[in-house]
Amino acid sequence: MFMVLKGVIFDLDGVITDTAEFHFRAWQDLGEKIAIPFDREFNEKLKGISRMDSLERILEHGGKNNAYTIEEKEALAKEKNDDYVELIKEITPADILPGVKKFLDDCLAAGLKLGLASASKNGPAILENLGLTDYFEIVVDPASLANGKPDPEIFLKGAEMLGLTPAECVGVEDAEAGVESINGAGMFSVGVGTADSMKEADMFVENTADLDLEAIIKAHSGK
Repeated sequence: MFMVLKGVIFDLDGVITDTAEFHFRAWQDLGEKIAIPFDREFNEKLKGISRMDSLERILEHGGKNNAYTIEEKEALAKEKNDDYVELIKEITPADILPGVKKFLDDCLAAGLKLGLASASKNGPAILENLGLTDYFEIVVDPASLANGKPDPEIFLKGAEMLGLTPAECVGVEDAEAGVESINGAGMFSVGVGTADSMKEADMFVENTADLDLEAIIKAHSGK
């Protein structure tokens, strides 16, 4: 049974801002270099998972699972990230997704603690570029975790860092792996996406503009 809502833990990509295009461009550049072309449809399979797991899926897609040593894979992942870091310098507060700023304001006005649980190691830099750093009490460092999403570790860690139990928190995600992670943590899940992709979420909205704190509190308390 869920307790009184005290915290909200957010994914980043697709929930607060959309960096998918920057990831796609950086992965595509790397793919071209290692002769593994892929399209936007395949890129959707990389949504919500870590950098190294994404690289493994790309190598498998190109039939090059065993073509690189661990050290070479780490170098490729770093190259992709360096490219991505340059691209996200273009992000500004104008790139905050619709309705998110108001939702964050409503959460703080209600006295809720806010945390970020993103697979991206660049979360703090992106929050700074968006002008949202001060909203978040904690940011989980994905490098400190043993397992990536869909494992629940990142959301469990987020609740712990906020000093709350999972039952006192809501997790907000746009990826199926992320929703699985929230549910596995014993946390109330709010999905952003289609009814089909978010079918495992406790509640969902089609767009970030539809995030409504009162509705979430009501659904959470009734679960």
